[in-house]
Formats: sequence, structure tokens, C-alpha cells
Amino acid sequence: MNGMNEMNEINRSDVLAEVDAAFDAYEHALVTNDVAVLDTLFFDSPHTLRYGATENLYGYDAIRAFRAARPGQGLARTITARVVTTYGDAFAVANIEFRRDGEPRIGRQSQTWVKMPEGWRVVSAHVSWMGA
Repeated sequence: MNGMNEMNEINRSDVLAEVDAAFDAYEHALVTNDVAVLDTLFFDSPHTLRYGATENLYGYDAIRAFRAARPGQGLARTITARVVTTYGDAFAVANIEFRRDGEPRIGRQSQTWVKMPEGWRVVSAHVSWMGA
């Protein structure tokens, strides 16, 4: 199949299952502060970026340093909306809305995932808060 036809395959069940599993692994690692798994799930590249609620991180090394220095408490959250969409067999986006206990605002997270030879990796992420 040529590249254009592959991109027209949206949410192929086997690919969606792979991305859902990768996202679930990320979410579990995030709320348990499993920094080693979080580091693995981000693509090790200077091109990877993460815009956080209070920080802009350019490159894998900056993301890894942020995770290592971040406190491990208060990371639990409840996902209230989740949309994962795959395009072909190697590209996906995952978007969620979430809530944290005691936080009146709604959190939002978006991730761009690419299937690399070593597996699915986040190449771009963004976290933000909507006003109460």
C-alpha cells in the first residue's frame, strides 16, 4: 500500500490497540511517578518537545531533566474525556481532559505518538489548564 492509502486508514483496530496500550502505560507511569518508564516513552531526540502547564521543554534531555526534578506527589488525576486517533500504522494523536482532587480547573493533555523501531514514542506533548 502506498503512503497516502496508509494515512487514510484511520483507527485501524490493531494500531489503535497498540497506541491505547502505550498511552495506558504512560498514564500509569505518570500517576505513579515511574520516571524510567516516562523517559522510555518519550522519543530520545532534540526534536521532541513538551509544553507543560508552566514550562516549555525543548529536546529529550530537557524533558528528562524536568521529570527527574519534579516532585512525585500530587500526580493522581481522573481522566474525564479521552480521544485517541491513529492514522495509518505509525502515527497517532491522544487527547484527554482530566481533573485533580482539589483543583477546580480542567486539565488538558495532547500527545503526538510515532511508531519508531523501538515502539510507540511521544514526539510532542502539551499540557494546559482551562479556567474554573
